[in-house]
Amino acid sequence: MNSLKLIDLGQRTRELMPGFIVSVVVAAAACFLSEHYGAPVMLFALLLGMGLNFLSADSKCKIGIEFTARTVLRIGIALLGMRITLGQITALGWQPVALVVTLVIVTISVSVVAAKMLGFQRLFGMLTGGATAICGASAALALSAAFPNHPQKEKATLFTVIGVSALSTLAMIVYPMIANWLELSPQAAGIFLGATIHDVAQVVGAGYSMSTETGDTATVVKLMRVAMLLPVIVCAAMITRMQGDDSTGQRPPLLPWFAVGFLLLACINSTGWIPVVVQGGVNELSRWCLIIAISALGMKTQLKELASVGIKPILLMVGESIFLVLLVLMLMRWWF
Repeated sequence: MNSLKLIDLGQRTRELMPGFIVSVVVAAAACFLSEHYGAPVMLFALLLGMGLNFLSADSKCKIGIEFTARTVLRIGIALLGMRITLGQITALGWQPVALVVTLVIVTISVSVVAAKMLGFQRLFGMLTGGATAICGASAALALSAAFPNHPQKEKATLFTVIGVSALSTLAMIVYPMIANWLELSPQAAGIFLGATIHDVAQVVGAGYSMSTETGDTATVVKLMRVAMLLPVIVCAAMITRMQGDDSTGQRPPLLPWFAVGFLLLACINSTGWIPVVVQGGVNELSRWCLIIAISALGMKTQLKELASVGIKPILLMVGESIFLVLLVLMLMRWWF
């Protein structure tokens, strides 16, 4: 039995290594360019990865790239908890919590109405609105699993995942420019980025490309949004039961394990018992995990696939993203 497990592990490792090694090479090249030209390493990793996106279709590299973009990313996010303390979270005050709750409720509600006006089902608006307001592709997949079965559900889910990933990649580049143009403080910039960018990876990339304080704040605010997945999933499950249909297949967890890991490490770090050298090592490991994962995410980006779904869904998701930015800026002006 043990020998069979070792054989399976070895086979799995051989499947993952080509894509993982390519991602590591791209990450190393991004670090080299960043050190020599002074531009953000996350941006270099993303752009270099996008230049090699043909590798994500290669049978030898595809599995490893998928693994790196998902699992290595989540490991990096969880390890970021060693950079955060509960004191930093409480220091943000009640305003970020109120901001996150408000933006999720309002964005999803407006998305449902807009989807209906464009001729789509309300659930499609909840799917795209939830992906925009909460945590991108992860939210789209979680909500899709909780929705009732429908002939168009898989296509809608695929479009939402592709669309929100593409928009999040664009936001990672554009939103820090907006924060600089508005002359936001490092903490305010972190709140803005954490409250508006769709996926966790791009929030981290955008935040730490500006400053460490901005990255820390953006990560905390983003994970507050991730926590909102729980009540939204409950609402989606209630809709499913009201319509008399049950979703099939294994549902994703209500809260991703990387968010739980982040919180646990933040609690441990808050005790003050962790030596500085250990904190530094974990933070450096986290940094490399994120750079490698963002390289893989760049290789997975297929913007041309958006052209095949028509203009209305694209307009809906772009409109949701613009609305979210305007809503967050308005709430920040009132509460901060």
